[in-house]
Amino acid sequence: MGSKRKVLALCGGVGGAKLALGLSHVLGDDELCIVVNTGDDFTHLGLRICPDIDTVTYTLAGCVNTETGWGRAEETGTFMASLKTLGGEDWFYLGDKDLAMHVERTRRLAAGENLGTVTQALSRKLGVSVPLIPMTDDTVETQVEVEGDVESLILPFQDYFVRQRCEPKLKAIHFVGQEHAQPHPQFLANLLDPDLDLIIICPSNPFLSVDPILALPGIRGILQKTAVPVVAISPIIGGAAVKGPTAKIMGELGLKMNSITVADYYQDIASGFILDRRDAVEIEAIREIIPRVGVAQTLMQTIEDKIELARETLDFVGLDV
Repeated sequence: MGSKRKVLALCGGVGGAKLALGLSHVLGDDELCIVVNTGDDFTHLGLRICPDIDTVTYTLAGCVNTETGWGRAEETGTFMASLKTLGGEDWFYLGDKDLAMHVERTRRLAAGENLGTVTQALSRKLGVSVPLIPMTDDTVETQVEVEGDVESLILPFQDYFVRQRCEPKLKAIHFVGQEHAQPHPQFLANLLDPDLDLIIICPSNPFLSVDPILALPGIRGILQKTAVPVVAISPIIGGAAVKGPTAKIMGELGLKMNSITVADYYQDIASGFILDRRDAVEIEAIREIIPRVGVAQTLMQTIEDKIELARETLDFVGLDV
């Protein structure tokens, strides 16, 4: 390993968490900082739930359910089964182990701690040594506007995503509260650190997981002006999304399902772009949008895949691995 590097990763859930894990294997704890989307956060059954933070935490802690990419491994569902017999809302699954995270987070928030402090404390308890920072301590709620029988309906994201299974036709995405939310102080400090070497936009959904981070006041402007390399990694592989509703959402928003669309979305902030080898045919088109383009295996099925993509991303900007 060469001299110390400083890397800031902007991260959503499953795809972003995989690259975050790879980065944590090739960078020291004082070289990497991960900023996580909180637009998906919501209160359910009286508990404050942070899906992306928990996915990243469990992934880095080595206790994630590898089959789903979210939730905890070897989970049990006694609580949900009991809740169902009582006629409670069981549409959002909370495993017994996972439930402990939400109960403790809610307790600490109610006691006056902010989300950043709670996130750091709980992730450390699970053995995560890399700093995990929520994008903001304030509340930003992702809502989706969908077609209704007569007029548009506004749904909280988790209602649309989980309860409705993304079935309603999507018309627009809104981040309620973003104009008043302040980026987390540690997020800003890392973003403005004169020793920062690289900013990575992880292969998370650009519209649902990354955009809430970019929508915070001042963030996009800082990224547009920074001299630090900003490298975005496409979540599209072979013209498809690995997981989640990306394909459906892009289609309903009138966007083509390819990495060219993703590059176009990031063109004002990214100085570099990495796409999967299966999409190499798109390189020339992307170079007209973002001149510096690299190819790699971005499908991360094994820990080796995650580490290799992390190495290739660092090497892409000339950082020693």
